[in-house]
Amino acid sequence: MISLCAGIALFSLFISAGNKPGPGPTYLQFKIPAGWPKPATDIFAKNRLSEEGFQLGKKLFYDGRLSKDGNFPCAGCHQQFGAFASYDHDFSHGYNNTFTTRNAPGLFNLAWMPAMHWDGGVNHIEVQPLSPITAPNEMAENLDSVLRKLRKDTTYLRLFKAAFGTPEINSQRMLKALAQFTGSIVSSNSKYDKVQRGEASFTPGELNGYNFFKANCASCHKEPLFTDYSFRNNGLAVSPFLNDYGRMKITGNKADSLKFKVPSLRNVALTFPYMHDGRLYSLGAVIDHYRSGIITTQPTLDPLLVNRVTISNKEKNDLIYFLNTLTDTTMTHDPRFSEKVTYFSH
Repeated sequence: MISLCAGIALFSLFISAGNKPGPGPTYLQFKIPAGWPKPATDIFAKNRLSEEGFQLGKKLFYDGRLSKDGNFPCAGCHQQFGAFASYDHDFSHGYNNTFTTRNAPGLFNLAWMPAMHWDGGVNHIEVQPLSPITAPNEMAENLDSVLRKLRKDTTYLRLFKAAFGTPEINSQRMLKALAQFTGSIVSSNSKYDKVQRGEASFTPGELNGYNFFKANCASCHKEPLFTDYSFRNNGLAVSPFLNDYGRMKITGNKADSLKFKVPSLRNVALTFPYMHDGRLYSLGAVIDHYRSGIITTQPTLDPLLVNRVTISNKEKNDLIYFLNTLTDTTMTHDPRFSEKVTYFSH
């Protein structure tokens, strides 16, 4: 009887020790690149950024167990070498041989993004993963099932404890950790950035392209983020297969018909194919759309495009030279964002 009581007491002590708060996470400061605007909202205000939270979020981002059959991690559609976009695919593969219905955008500089997805249907970074995790044509899973899988993994128990003080695994903590990882991915070290900092110089062709860009493209693709995050109709024909009318699906307002978020042009040379449905496979094809392909009779067409854009062949080539300077190989090769995770003992 005495040994039984002692055993129960020892077991209770073990459980208590397992739930005892750890020494605390190592908090980090989110750094805004010099000359960049301050984000409109602080995505880490109620989700304090820490090394432990970042590493937990990274492990979750690369873990196929967030999907129903284990084959579709977040990183499956958002590949680091492709600027965390879906490289060379118009649509991404999903569960049970299905496909997405929009092109996967690059996941970088999300701290400045006021709304997620092409139609702005998600307005907070912590909520965003719910859509792909539960979509039947993407990861096709549900939160309860995901959490059950994570709770069976002792490594996750240690990582959650290191990040949040106790090993409790719940959806709020999982989403906060994912936000700490994805929200920390910043692209700010392309050749363009080095030129702005006085560390490099444009070639004559790149400089000509930059000057053309500032005169004709920067109204929507505003420096230094190369987007104003607005929703605009750029004159694409409606796909008869998708019938995707963009922002209108969210707002129900006909004035938003065919409007999609203006994408960032950072890393644009890596994030092909282009447009919300990936219909254009080269930068040249995109430029040709703006100079000759815009459907000018659409009622919601952006006013800046009603006369299309006059672009000579030389200007087209120079513009492509410049757009290539927006590629940030520092980000795409940074081991901090790669699959390897740092583990913590506490």
